[in-house]
Amino acid sequence: MSTPESSPSSAGRIVLAARGLSKSYRETRVATKVLSNIDLAVMSGESIAIVGSSGAGKSTLLHLLGGLDLPDSGEVFVDGHSMNELSDAARGDLRNRALGFVYQFHHLLPEFTALENVAMPLLIRGMATASAGNAARDILAKVGLSERVEHKPGELSGGERQRAAIARALVTSPQCVLADEPTGNLDAGNARKVYDMMIALKQDLGTALVVVTHDMELAARMDRVLEIRGGSLIPA
Repeated sequence: MSTPESSPSSAGRIVLAARGLSKSYRETRVATKVLSNIDLAVMSGESIAIVGSSGAGKSTLLHLLGGLDLPDSGEVFVDGHSMNELSDAARGDLRNRALGFVYQFHHLLPEFTALENVAMPLLIRGMATASAGNAARDILAKVGLSERVEHKPGELSGGERQRAAIARALVTSPQCVLADEPTGNLDAGNARKVYDMMIALKQDLGTALVVVTHDMELAARMDRVLEIRGGSLIPA
């Protein structure tokens, strides 16, 4: 199946969907329901903010959408494939091909340069080292880090590290990027810069974007804002 950025006909196509998702966590003998019967469809190129109070289940939903956790009931579909029906290895392959992830903390490998960190998902795919390096350089240039490609994470500022993490998420041209509080560790100025960059790159690459955030000002810049309240997902 063609990726959104390579096929004009993919406009309006569902790239990520959830049907009837429910999830509970058990502490000792007590089960606490976090999410209940959630439905969601993410269209190609669309941006969605997911908001809600602390502990409402925002990160839990993102983990389910990304196949990092499995629901108690319901299904998640990525590029038309049910994550529930795949083996762990096949689920990992689908994540690497169709999804990108950005977290509050960059999770860059400290012993590798920015270039090596960003090239890593392509190397995992089996791409030749030279080709992966060229692709990593291109996306690092798009996030304004052309002069920092040989720097290790410890030599980058907080905003630069998060931009490198965004580059790593986008280097595979994923159909959808899932971002969990991507600016939560940044000051207001850097947070706005990172959001500007994510929105611009989303538009440039045609990638859908689902962002968990507590910042309603930034959430308002997405195409849709949804709130988790009482385990349900509703328009904010």
